[in-house]
Amino acid sequence: MLSAFAQAVRRCNVLGSEERDIAMQDWQQRISVSSAVCHGKPCIRGTRIMVSVVLDNLADGLTPEEIVEEYPPLTVEDIRAAISYAANLTREEEILPLR
Repeated sequence: MLSAFAQAVRRCNVLGSEERDIAMQDWQQRISVSSAVCHGKPCIRGTRIMVSVVLDNLADGLTPEEIVEEYPPLTVEDIRAAISYAANLTREEEILPLR
């Protein structure tokens, strides 16, 4: 059985390449960072809901729809943006193995 995170990623991968490119860039319109909000942590634009909260909920097995239920300001597109943002970080940053 796939985790909710894996299912959400799979749904994003079902999109055609042009749609996926748009979705992958969409995070830039949906994620914001401001030193005045949540100590500068990335948040869903217009909210104080941190990207890490969305990802933690996915990791805990919630579906994007369940997260939207728990956090009414969010949309499924916001959840996809959080996943895209995290995917982008893994491409841009050097990831060190845990010891």
